[in-house]
Amino acid sequence: MTLTLAATTPGVPEIFASLQGEGPSAGRPVAFVRLSRCNLACVWCDTAYTWRFEGDNRPHRDAAAFDRMANQVVLDEAEVAARIMALGQGRLVITGGEPLLQGAALARMVALLEGMEIEIETNGSVAPHAALDPLVTQYNVSPKLKHAGNPLESSQIPERLAEWSKKPQVWFKFVISAPHDLGEVLALIETYGIGRERVFVMPEGTSSEVLRERERWLAPLALEHGLRLTDRLHIHLYGDTRGT
Repeated sequence: MTLTLAATTPGVPEIFASLQGEGPSAGRPVAFVRLSRCNLACVWCDTAYTWRFEGDNRPHRDAAAFDRMANQVVLDEAEVAARIMALGQGRLVITGGEPLLQGAALARMVALLEGMEIEIETNGSVAPHAALDPLVTQYNVSPKLKHAGNPLESSQIPERLAEWSKKPQVWFKFVISAPHDLGEVLALIETYGIGRERVFVMPEGTSSEVLRERERWLAPLALEHGLRLTDRLHIHLYGDTRGT
């Protein structure tokens, strides 16, 4: 059985060790695996090479199209697990794309890992696989707001958000492009009874300059509304690059 991964360069799967850059685990040394494919298409997505392949005309601000063969790697689940274990980290972050699209294969792969905590980054629109869910230490759920450009019936599915809000291992992270985005976040918090101590707001941006500019107005809003602010540490350290 196999997993479809993103590639750092053609034929090289995006499996690496780094510091987690966002959310409740920010700054923590971890292993990363990035899976390919996504059910959404955010116009500002910084990993469009995981889904916007040639022939996919869903809008993106860069209008770039990627060769599927050069940007995907299919590996046996056991091989993926072995490469992760070889990195020598105690925690694995599974990201994408949307990793829960491959939930059954992920469950089999994660079961092969020894002594690792599992953190999954998801857009929140896909239910976790029943075999995977008990193996997950932490979910970072990032529902996409209107400015991402997805139909809300696809990106903010009520039954999914209601279920995520009940799970104790879930943190929520909202990408913010403009101050008025906070109104949408606050409405979702109210609708689904999400504790504000579990909510991070994060500026959208792929450069230190943009992140710092937006944090200047986002920080006081986070303070005002009792929300957590998260930076994007990896952007400051490595830039907007793969495998970091």
